[in-house]
Amino acid sequence: MSESTRITKKGQTTIPRDLREKYDLEPGDEVIWMDTDDGIVVKKRTRTSGRGMLVPDDTAEEKRQEIAEELGQRIRNCRDRNYEET
Repeated sequence: MSESTRITKKGQTTIPRDLREKYDLEPGDEVIWMDTDDGIVVKKRTRTSGRGMLVPDDTAEEKRQEIAEELGQRIRNCRDRNYEET
């Protein structure tokens, strides 16, 4: 299925009704805009868990843990810097 819509001066566009219904998109839902080699991909954001929000779903558990530890350390470092500045 392929449909086109126009973008307004404010950068807004309307998701076609058929696609909203097919993907159960309702007012207030969030979508993720991803820049890929093939162009823009839009996906509905699901809030069932945090998994897959930072890394693709097919990422190995070991790699996920490594990424989580690195992000945790970055957060701690930022907090420490902010604490030292006050």
